[in-house]
Amino acid sequence: MGKFKRVCVFCGSNSGHRKIFSDAALDLGRELVKRKLDLVYGGGSIGLMGLVSQTVHDGGCYVLGVIPEVLVPHEISGHAVGEVIVASDMHERKAEMARRADAFIALPGGYGTMEELLEMITWSQLGIHDKPVGLLNVDGYYDGLLSLFDKGVAEGFIKPTARNIVLSAKTAPELIQRMEDYIPLRDQPASCNNGHGEELHLTIAAS
Repeated sequence: MGKFKRVCVFCGSNSGHRKIFSDAALDLGRELVKRKLDLVYGGGSIGLMGLVSQTVHDGGCYVLGVIPEVLVPHEISGHAVGEVIVASDMHERKAEMARRADAFIALPGGYGTMEELLEMITWSQLGIHDKPVGLLNVDGYYDGLLSLFDKGVAEGFIKPTARNIVLSAKTAPELIQRMEDYIPLRDQPASCNNGHGEELHLTIAAS
């Protein structure tokens, strides 16, 4: 039995221009099924989001989608995959996804995917959660972002210990194994002074 049972996957509601991205989403879904890991995702049935959720659902694992009300007409086509919670807004969506998951993986995606990813990295840095955060770096898609993180360390804006929060790999099996082996590093206490942080700390840490 692994360290976590339910993985939150952030990914695009588009499929990208190249088949390699769709293949990666299907591979990740199959790897989650192989390891009997349940899925939390953004609730849409299109793009990479639809591919990974349908694969996990068809494989017999539990699938939970969390989608803000405003995106329902845009990201659910035909039928929803698995159980779906409709959140009032994006903030509630992210908090609910974080609370329900034991680990986080980002597939290729756009601004929304990156924003969700960076928030989970930041929460880990602040000590709000100690769950592993992984990047599935499909065909070097996230090379530029990883280089930016390294530059942040070199320029003194990101601590080396905080850089270690971000795990990356080119394949789903390798990434999930790295996440299983992850040991949280803490060099500062949690900071919960953002108006909602205290509630997030209590909710996420208890999951």
